[in-house]
Amino acid sequence: MIYGYCRVSTAHQHEENQHFVIENFAKQNNIQIDTWVEEKISSSKKLSDRKLGKLLSQLKSGDILITTEISRLGRSLLEVMGILQTCLERECQIWTLKENFRLGSDIQSKVLAFAFGLSAELSKSLLQARVRESLARLKANGKKLGRPVGAQSRFLKLSRNKKRINNLMNKGISKNQIARIMHVNKSTLYNFLRTNTL
Repeated sequence: MIYGYCRVSTAHQHEENQHFVIENFAKQNNIQIDTWVEEKISSSKKLSDRKLGKLLSQLKSGDILITTEISRLGRSLLEVMGILQTCLERECQIWTLKENFRLGSDIQSKVLAFAFGLSAELSKSLLQARVRESLARLKANGKKLGRPVGAQSRFLKLSRNKKRINNLMNKGISKNQIARIMHVNKSTLYNFLRTNTL
């Protein structure tokens, strides 16, 4: 079996680009992708909570997992090494298109996977450090961080009307309509419902 694996971190991102790259590669190399596995989930989530975890448990000897780059599998060095170890034990391969490597059971594959995983982890750490530095600079310059005051007041308004919101929902009124009734943005209502039990 040949699997195409695509992953994006948030619902605002789209996996179509990764799908296109893998599909293009397959056409150019006369390869048939038997199964596509696509998910919208952060690589910081546990592997067991991701579709990739289920896929790894199904791999058999000779199977190939194709992805655009190693960071699609995970950003943690230990996780990437664990994924490769699983593939080694099951005698299957991981192909990454960006790095143009075929990771199998040879020692070179193990070294490359270690290097890729380390690179992905360093990249994540550097990004987090840059974000922290930017936030510290903004705070030092007097910028208020966190949810805007207006959003807090809208949350308070929704909190005071929990019973009414609950009644409207029980009557089958859509969340979009409830947002209009409550004079708030629908995303504000969705965020409120996600963090509050009615």
